[in-house]
Amino acid sequence: MIFENIRALREDNDLTQQQLADYLGVAQNTYSQYETGKIAYTAQVLVKLADFYGVSVDYLLGRTDKKAP
Repeated sequence: MIFENIRALREDNDLTQQQLADYLGVAQNTYSQYETGKIAYTAQVLVKLADFYGVSVDYLLGRTDKKAP
């Protein structure tokens, strides 16, 4: 599954995949695979991204259009 909101947030904030990978403590290639859906996000990664962007996990997953809970 590809999570469009995660990529859109990264691009809207003018961040590179490398910057997010560094924040998450993963390789850039791993982060790239998260965005393309080749590997699944862990719950820990989703929570860290939600905290980083100030949005809900449901928003990251595309389950709601509301950014905040």
